[in-house]
Amino acid sequence: MMKSYPRYLKRAVDLVVALTMFVLLAPLLLLIAGFVWKWSGLPILYRQERIGKGNRRFQMLKFRTMSDQRDRAGELLPDAFRLNRFGRFLRASSLDELPELWNVLRGDMSLVGPRPLLVEYLDLYTKEQAKRHLVLPGITGLAQVKGRNAMSWEQKFEYDVQYTEQISLLLDIRILFQTFTTVFKRQGISADGHATMPKFTGSKEDGLHRKSA
Repeated sequence: MMKSYPRYLKRAVDLVVALTMFVLLAPLLLLIAGFVWKWSGLPILYRQERIGKGNRRFQMLKFRTMSDQRDRAGELLPDAFRLNRFGRFLRASSLDELPELWNVLRGDMSLVGPRPLLVEYLDLYTKEQAKRHLVLPGITGLAQVKGRNAMSWEQKFEYDVQYTEQISLLLDIRILFQTFTTVFKRQGISADGHATMPKFTGSKEDGLHRKSA
């Protein structure tokens, strides 16, 4: 059971739960879409290329929480300036993540796993941190229930790798229940001094960054 879960049963659980949630939450999804349209305009969904299992790239979906405000040079303003009031609510409640249920149904993501991160981070991981891509990324994960954005990148990656080594049905259930508690208490929404989380610039491994082959 322990070995067969990540290989076979985890995907089945993802499909059943994601499809059920997608149907039950359809009215809420439409309501949020209407408010996003009112506060931020079109497009309603934010699409961004992320890295998944086996370093495969995919388009992750989220409700848009930021405007496209730019400075005089045409560069996007910092997150704190582009994050509107409704966007802050969506992030604090994690409701902006709901469109990722579609990514789960497509097989890009799982309900539980390391959060999918930016393509530009791919060559910055150490060999140990890169193990986070041995499994499908998740809507929530061990790092999210242990501190979310209130911990360092290195701490997050330690929990991500720990998850890949201890993955089980019981662990997934525990993480899902703890996620509701974390969201309800609005814990770890942002890092100190940042609207969300500072960019990852790499971790040291014997004084050098891991280079891709």
